Amino acid sequence: MIISELYAEHIGAIHKVEASAFESPWSEKTIEALINNECAKCFGCFVEGVLVGYIALEWVLDEGSLTNLAVMPSYRRQGIAEALTLKLLDFAKEKALQFVTLEVRVTNTPASNLYRKTGFQDVGVRKNYYSNPREDALLMTKYL
Repeated sequence: MIISELYAEHIGAIHKVEASAFESPWSEKTIEALINNECAKCFGCFVEGVLVGYIALEWVLDEGSLTNLAVMPSYRRQGIAEALTLKLLDFAKEKALQFVTLEVRVTNTPASNLYRKTGFQDVGVRKNYYSNPREDALLMTKYL
């Protein structure tokens, strides 16, 4: 397992991970905009040269937002999401961010448990944040 920064050459592979993980994946155009954003950073996990998971961070001034975390279903429960989250948090500290926030579906217990394990705290709920299906989001923050 190798974790490294992702670049434009990885857009197709990121989209493949997205499509395997989510019913409404981000488009390649959205991923391209993220990769080209100078206030964003993506890290990926490679197994035998294949991208199997990724995480994205965007920031404004000293505030960070974990915008997406996806791992291919066949690679879940192997510590990849945790390793990616810890890498993102290390980078956020290097950037001198004060905190990182995220939203997660209230029913996504495995994800919210992972975030708690890596130091995020529940700070609120965003009503009807998600669609397909309509669902609230749990707002979580990790102070650095």
